[in-house]
Amino acid sequence: MKVFLFMLEYFKKRRIFATILLVVIFFGFGIYLGFNNRPEIDKVVNIFNKETAVVTEVDFSPFWKVWNSINEKYPNASKVDDQTKVYGAIYGLVNSLNDPYSVFFNPDEKKLFESDIQGNFVGVGMEVGIKDKILTVISPLKDTPAYKANINPGDKILKIDDKNTSGLNIETAVKLIRGDIGTTVTLLILSDGEKEPREIKIVRETINIPTLDTELREDGIFVIKLYSFSANSAELFHKALKEFSLTKSNKLLLDLRGNPGGYLDASVSMASWFLEGGKTVVIEDYGNNLKQKVYRSQGYNIFNDSLKFVILIDSGSASASEILAGAMQDYKKAIIVGEQSYGKGSVQELVNITPDTFLKITVANWLTPNGNSISEKGLTPDYEILFTKKDIDNNIDPQLNKAVELLNK
Repeated sequence: MKVFLFMLEYFKKRRIFATILLVVIFFGFGIYLGFNNRPEIDKVVNIFNKETAVVTEVDFSPFWKVWNSINEKYPNASKVDDQTKVYGAIYGLVNSLNDPYSVFFNPDEKKLFESDIQGNFVGVGMEVGIKDKILTVISPLKDTPAYKANINPGDKILKIDDKNTSGLNIETAVKLIRGDIGTTVTLLILSDGEKEPREIKIVRETINIPTLDTELREDGIFVIKLYSFSANSAELFHKALKEFSLTKSNKLLLDLRGNPGGYLDASVSMASWFLEGGKTVVIEDYGNNLKQKVYRSQGYNIFNDSLKFVILIDSGSASASEILAGAMQDYKKAIIVGEQSYGKGSVQELVNITPDTFLKITVANWLTPNGNSISEKGLTPDYEILFTKKDIDNNIDPQLNKAVELLNK
């Protein structure tokens, strides 16, 4: 999301990504358990009101028995109001999906979400996700506390302060990581290739999400470093391409490493500068024999066959990054260099539940134009280049070097 710089009203019934842009900053949640005084019944037919009427053959008697037992036996039951218990039930219902990207937002969480998406956050500046059931760093954001603390994509977060992360969902983990500006959070991190975890103390700061940088190298290669697919990223990308065209160079390098994604519309718009109108950019696959939705190029297509184009990706490239790179790879518009991408290919939709709550729920999966699922394994680069310890110690970027080699051929 897992998603940047947007207002909730704009989000209504829109598709979003959850690579969940945490900036570890994003949404914090607690999990509540329990329920209140309800008569025991065997079947539920009408829940809450006519609009939400449900007909089911599921036996709800265990639920109501627990509800009543809590109120009859739990010493502090009267201190937890009915509405909180209802929200607790909803959390449990959503958690039963075992999908880290489907989340219910209560009123306080909704306010946090609306505040966070304005673009300024208090946190440590990284996006996290659940990978192989372990809380994992997708990417730190440039020049943030996490970035400066040498947090890397793929790092596993084993503990947050004194809390073991095993079994935590993303939102609960984020609530533990975010906090007040100037305070410190301690993370127990296990990096790839290391046998022992290490403790890292990070001071929380206000995080401003970067979008894009450009550079014209001495060898004529024009570099666009794209950090996120935010609300204004498509416009900034357009301006960067104009800047590129003025250089008269035909060598373009797009660096998507560490880019956790964001707006679908932005990725489609960016792909449209390289594809003919009507070409498939990405497919939204709903499964269950439902009709797929195809997002197509808007047909700006300003480049001819003389363009030399390389895209850099790594394990921190997710969601919209994978959509753009996947389309360019399938149509052979660009050479992909780097590491296997993250594999964030699920689609979330925001559903208003009440005026002050909503549900973010996974509704589909992304497929590249050739029908390859992004969720299953991410993108495989045309040239897989991994960093060695020697590269890191000597401040060498072998992925960039390979891209430069290909563009200068």
